[in-house]
Amino acid sequence: MPEWLVLTLAMLAACSVVVIVTLLRHRRAAEDEDPSETPDVIEYMTMWIGVVYAIVLGLAIAGVWEGRSAAQDNVRAEAVALHEVSERVRVYPAEIRDRIRDDVNAYVGHVVTTEWKTMADHDRLTDEGTELLDRLRRDVTDYEPRTDFEAQAYQPLVDQVAAADQARSARAESTGATMPGVVWFGLVTGAVITIGMIFALQIRRTRRELILAGLFSALIAFLLFLIWDFDAPYSRGLAATAEPFLRLFPEVKS
Repeated sequence: MPEWLVLTLAMLAACSVVVIVTLLRHRRAAEDEDPSETPDVIEYMTMWIGVVYAIVLGLAIAGVWEGRSAAQDNVRAEAVALHEVSERVRVYPAEIRDRIRDDVNAYVGHVVTTEWKTMADHDRLTDEGTELLDRLRRDVTDYEPRTDFEAQAYQPLVDQVAAADQARSARAESTGATMPGVVWFGLVTGAVITIGMIFALQIRRTRRELILAGLFSALIAFLLFLIWDFDAPYSRGLAATAEPFLRLFPEVKS
C-alpha cells in the first residue's frame, strides 16, 4: 500500500473517530448540560497536556530527522571515499589501477542494485558487499609501491578504503527502525490522551468545533506518520538515497 494512502487513511480515521465520538456524546448528553461550565482546572490541564505533548513530538521529529540526515551523510562519505580511491590510483601501473577500479565499480554496482534493496526489505547489509569491500582492501593494501610517487599515494589510498569501511559500518548501524518501542508507546498514548481531553472540554456538535477538533486530530496523525516515516532512514518514503554513488559513478546504473 502506498505511504501517501496510509497517511490519508490515518488522518481520515483520526477525524472520523473524533466526529463520531462527539456526535454520540451529544446524543447521550443531558438536556440541561452546559458546555460553558467546564471547570477551569480541566482547561488548565488540557493546555499543559497539549504543550507537553507538542514538545515531545517536536523532540521525536528532530531526533528521527537527525538520524535520517546522518544516514545520508554516511552514504555520501562512503561514495566520496570510494571515488577518491578510484581517482588516486591513477599513479599505479595500468594492471593494478584497472584491477582496483574494477573492484570499486563492482562494489558500488552491488550496493546500488542489490544491497540497497536488501537494506530496504530486510534492514541489513549483504555478505557479498562485505566480500567485495574486503577484496578492494586487499588489492589496495597488498600492492608494494615501486617508486616514491607510488609510495606517496599508497597511504592516502589505504586511508580512503578505511574511511569507506567506516562509513559502511555506520550505514549498517542505521538500517531498520531506530525509535524504541517504549517511545512509540508514549507517543501513541500521549496522542490518545491529548485528543481525549477534547471531550473533557465538553465539545458539542457545532460545525466550528467539529472542524477544529477534526483538524487537530488529523495534525497529530500526520506528525506521528512523519515520525514513523523518518524512523527507518533507508526503507520508507522520505528515505536516504543512493544518489551520491550514482552521481560520482555515473557508469553504474540503479
